[in-house]
Amino acid sequence: MTDPFHWLMGTRLQVPTKLVPADVVFVVLVLLVALPAFRSTGRDGGGGGRWPDRAAWRRTGFRALGAVGGGLVGLLACWVVGDLLNAFDVRLTDVTRMWVAFAFAGLGLAAVGLVQGGRVRRVLAAVLVPLALLVPALGVNVDYAAYPTLNALVQTDPFPALDLGAETGAVGAAAGAGTSGVGAAGAAGTAGTAGAAGRWAPPATMPATGLVGTVRIPGRESGFPARPAVVYLPPAARTADPPPLPVIVSLSGQPGSPSDMFTVGGLATTLDAYAAAHHGIAPIVVSADQLAVPGHNTMCVDSTIGNAATYITRDVPDWITSHLRVTTDRRGWGLVGFSQGATCAMQFLAGHPDQFSAALAISSEPQPIDRSPQNSADEAFGGSLSRWRAAAPGALMAANRPYSDTSVWLTAGSTDGEFVRSAQHLGSAARAAGIRTRVASAPGSGHDWNTVQWSVSNELPHEADVLLTAPGVVHG
Repeated sequence: MTDPFHWLMGTRLQVPTKLVPADVVFVVLVLLVALPAFRSTGRDGGGGGRWPDRAAWRRTGFRALGAVGGGLVGLLACWVVGDLLNAFDVRLTDVTRMWVAFAFAGLGLAAVGLVQGGRVRRVLAAVLVPLALLVPALGVNVDYAAYPTLNALVQTDPFPALDLGAETGAVGAAAGAGTSGVGAAGAAGTAGTAGAAGRWAPPATMPATGLVGTVRIPGRESGFPARPAVVYLPPAARTADPPPLPVIVSLSGQPGSPSDMFTVGGLATTLDAYAAAHHGIAPIVVSADQLAVPGHNTMCVDSTIGNAATYITRDVPDWITSHLRVTTDRRGWGLVGFSQGATCAMQFLAGHPDQFSAALAISSEPQPIDRSPQNSADEAFGGSLSRWRAAAPGALMAANRPYSDTSVWLTAGSTDGEFVRSAQHLGSAARAAGIRTRVASAPGSGHDWNTVQWSVSNELPHEADVLLTAPGVVHG
């Protein structure tokens, strides 16, 4: 039986059965604080009721002004933070602005109620304060789908550590089994075999699902201070003698952490379903850190901010090939990223055609950007706008074309006009460079995790199909 604490931490935050009651309580409380009370005509409480007098309606007007004023302050805050300062590098949605306005309106109403109300109204106003924060926060969370549970909110990385053996370069079971039950080549079990035409015959003891865990990938060459990476091992990788598998390097958005693509994006769920349909075969995913800290935009280049490019293109692949049974053919290596991570994925695909052959870019920007072109140039390109322009995926594709055996999937939320246009722009540049290209829109979503979940579920399996055709990779 699940204890109450774990039940609470695991409860879903985006289901109507939880959201609708909270919204109803919030609305009722707002009305009770805002509207004037009916009064009894008799001293003993009997004799019926009478309408509020003029003074009561005047106080109600002050409370209404408090709510309206608070709502306007909320909209002003959205404009300053989201539009003027561009603190999130993305335009806030109209839905989010609405919820922020509701939050400030509720707080404004509560403040006036606490000052001018009687005993009952002050109690109700005090209760309204936390609800004015909680209910809009739940609404914004639905809009962006960022935190499916309280666990996802309070745990930045909920996955256990994986011990994949010493960094000896060995890829077989002899490298040793770690404390997690996974060695450098997988968990102990009966070995599978590669049959005719490179098809995989899984062992009877192969696990039914993949394994997600945390590892440290040191920046040996780059010196980049990366946070721990998150690794997905499909069922075939958890056997004693796994076949060489393709690899996808995953990159989170900014702000974000390597675990986001699993805790919110649904990577493991999609890949487990893919593996189930392919006898345990699916790409290994390594979600690496290109940020160092959640809000740190490295623009995925080597600069005074940090050598993020060398870390992702040298240190991470070196660690992968030293610890996991993977193909070394670039046709079996791909990328996936969201927002800033998608821009990075496009930069690496375009700039390193000898290393990567495919990418799923979810809501990619047309160029690496931190607030403005000049600020971006100052931060990571020595103040040079020409160097900044040359780092754009479109410029890299034009410089390195024509590409061979390269594919890209570009997606964005259908309501996210800016990033839909960016996907179309990058798609045109990719086609001109000889890259197989698909551009798609997630229906009804914006620059949010709903778009990520749709893209991972609908487009990532196509990338996996392409990576599985790499020479030396067995088929499920």
